[in-house]
Amino acid sequence: MKMFKMEQTWRWYGNEDPVSLQDIKQAGATGIVTALHHIPHGEIWTVDEINKRKAEVEKEGFTWSVVESITVHESIKTRTGDYKNYIEKYKTSIRNVAACGIPVITYNFMPVNDWTRTSLNYKMHDGSLALYFNWIDLAIFDIYILKRKNADNSYSKDILQKAEDRFKTYSEEQLEALAGVVMFGIPGEKKISTTEMLQKLEWYKDIDAAALRENLCFFQNEISAVAEECGVKLAIHPDDPPFPILGLPRVVSTQSDYEYFLNKIDNPANGVCFCTGSLGASGNNDLPVMVKAFGEKINFIHLRNVKRDVEGNFYEADHLGGDNDMYAIVKELLLIQQRLKKSIPFRPDHGHQMLDDLKKVTNPGYSAIGRLRGLAEIRGLEMGILGGL
Repeated sequence: MKMFKMEQTWRWYGNEDPVSLQDIKQAGATGIVTALHHIPHGEIWTVDEINKRKAEVEKEGFTWSVVESITVHESIKTRTGDYKNYIEKYKTSIRNVAACGIPVITYNFMPVNDWTRTSLNYKMHDGSLALYFNWIDLAIFDIYILKRKNADNSYSKDILQKAEDRFKTYSEEQLEALAGVVMFGIPGEKKISTTEMLQKLEWYKDIDAAALRENLCFFQNEISAVAEECGVKLAIHPDDPPFPILGLPRVVSTQSDYEYFLNKIDNPANGVCFCTGSLGASGNNDLPVMVKAFGEKINFIHLRNVKRDVEGNFYEADHLGGDNDMYAIVKELLLIQQRLKKSIPFRPDHGHQMLDDLKKVTNPGYSAIGRLRGLAEIRGLEMGILGGL
């Protein structure tokens, strides 16, 4: 009987990525996950530009398996300004991706920041470096660097006091470095300043979780119909981290969040990117249960792990370490694939900067060796699970 394994993919940021396609080939991945980061947010991905990237991928013997991501313009998230035009452009990009034969499109609906950490080089016990999120440092950025209005209201008295004490010990260089990390954004895309961030945060001053949720559903309803017509699957990535930050609401963080929009937009193209690291950063999320609940709606998988502390801070742990039961998660994912009789693409998400990569300039979380280790570990775990099914 044929056993359906996960399709092994690898994120690549294009020719400026320090990890080359040749490197990825040696890692053993067969599919590439990439995007056209040079195209401004909201603008159309043309067939020519898509095919140019596709040709680069295929020249090295890979398949462009998943688009990650076509960025959603802030006007769509806030449903203000020229948002209808941006939705139409997004639909055109979906049609063009489909015309080029790429089957899955990932996106997220996080306001302002695509992802947020407070350190890109948290030192692990073995000397490798990991990504880290710390509430005290976020409060320092929010209150003392960004100087967001009423930022104090977003933190407990304990965090506020610890932030005040720690701020007094930080040099200007350390504060500047912290700001750069929080606002790091996606490799290859334009960096924003604190002034620009404050302007973007202002757009959300009257948007709470309920309003943002309805804006998401409005958008999903529009694009799901186009995706279904084109034969493309959509995969929304969860909030990272999965809780409100910088005064912004979060609406793709919990099982109930997912159930809300999956039930409201009941379209076969409307699906999810199941990211164990993002969802696992919240101790309230039971990941194996969520896999069972989402089932055939999982169109793409990110596998990584995190270790949390009592304050809710977390660092990115070894792929088979951390607080999330990777064995149980992968087993449930494999059971879904046997039931559906198809493979779902996955990639080893992030990885520690380690060994020779410690001497190199790498994209945070996307050095070669740490992800290679993660891919090897997950591949072994998968083989062991399949042998017992």
